[in-house]
This record gives sequence, structure tokens and C-alpha cells, in this order.
Amino acid sequence: MKQLVKDALFSAGFHAGRHTRLEDLCGLMRDLRPVDCGRELIRIGGDADGGYLVPNDLDGIEYCFSPGVSTIADFENQLADRGIHCFMADYSVEAPPLMRPEFTFDRKFLGIAEDEKFLTLEGWKQHYLPGYTGEMILQMDIEGCEYEVLLGLPDSLLDQFRTVIIEFHKLELLFEPYAFRMYRMCFDKLLRHFHVAHIHPNNWDKVTRYGSIEIPHMMEFTFHHRRRAQPLGPAINFPHSLDRDNVPDKPHVTLPRCWYMS
Repeated sequence: MKQLVKDALFSAGFHAGRHTRLEDLCGLMRDLRPVDCGRELIRIGGDADGGYLVPNDLDGIEYCFSPGVSTIADFENQLADRGIHCFMADYSVEAPPLMRPEFTFDRKFLGIAEDEKFLTLEGWKQHYLPGYTGEMILQMDIEGCEYEVLLGLPDSLLDQFRTVIIEFHKLELLFEPYAFRMYRMCFDKLLRHFHVAHIHPNNWDKVTRYGSIEIPHMMEFTFHHRRRAQPLGPAINFPHSLDRDNVPDKPHVTLPRCWYMS
């Protein structure tokens, strides 16, 4: 009951405890506003969960690293149709829902240390592609562990990815000062290398509102490397015509205007 009261008060603009300064939140959202990177966005994956919008800039890409498989591999399957080899990892399943020669699967979670249950992205890449210097794709949906993985990822490896797709979880914690600092460090690290090309809220979870700020709890971000992008200005048409609800039988969630408009 206490939490329900706190949530109701917070949604009305009241917060029992310290909260992130609104100017800091607005500054982060301003830095994360999507950019028209000069390349058409295409949808790769299915028409619900597991499909993502990416810049049509796949020529020359040979490999994708895709931690977080569960029961869906539509994204990886369509990349394989384009001749891209996909390295997949997930300890929660015995194997991907389908296997093909273009797939390599490890039954491990992605983390910040190597043991019988976890692997690191750096160690994973070095195991299969030692010395490889070409550009790659990273697609990561690892249920909230993305923040620690990003903070521990060497910049030299992050710089090798042409396109990065990450589902960020528990974004409502941006309202809390401690979490905001950690999240801000993760986004700043990405923004050193990438433009935000697209944002899509996952309608599986709800949206928290505080004053004029609305934060969907889960959102899929697509990043495009700055050396490949040809920015044409801000992206302002949301939802995109290719966007689809992750969960068709749940209420539709549109990206709030505060994430892409002044």
C-alpha cells in the first residue's frame, strides 16, 4: 500500500525523497534526441518483440554479437539471410529457437567477469574473432545488466560496432540521483562514438510521469556510428511507420515528445 501511495504521489508530481534535478534529466534527454543519420531506417526481425529499426548501412558487415536470446531469434535469422554470422549467448535457454550454420551459440550470460555462467563481451569477441578489426553489429537485451556491461566495455571494442541496438531496462530509475549518475555515464560513453538513430518504447512495461517528463520503463535504442552517419537534423516523426508494439495485446505506448522535441 505504501508503494502504491508513493507511485500515485510521484505521478502527480510529488516525490517522497530525493530525486534527480529536472534540469539534469532534461539535459540527458536533449543529448539523447534521435538524429536523422542520412540513411533510411529498415526493420530487421519480426513484427512484435525481437524486431528493431536500424540504419540501412549493412554492407560490409560480417558479424553480429547478440547476447540475450530467450525464445526469439527473428533478428538474427534475418541477418543470417544477409550473410551475417551471429554470435548468440544466453544462459537461460539450452539453445536458440532455431539453429543454422550462420549461428554460434554459447549458453552463458553476458557480464563483467568470466566464469562457468558468464562471459564478457571482450573475451567473447577475442575467443571467436581474435585480431578482427572490421566493423560489427551489437544487439543486446540482457534484462538490466546492460549498464554494468557498458561501463566495463573497452572503448576500443565499442568503437568497432557500426550499429548498436540496446534495450534499456528500469529507465524510471533515472528519477533517482544515484541511478541517474550511472545511467548518464553509460549514455555518455555511447554518445562519444554514436548518434542515437531511433528510440522505441517497449509497451510491456508502463510509463512514469513527473511534471512534463515521461519515461517509459523499457526502451529500445538504436545507435549509429558517427563515422558512418551523415546527419540531416533531428528525427521528429514518432512513431516511425515501421515501429510495432512489442506486445500486441497490451496498451500502445508512443515515445513521449520530451524525448525528441524541445
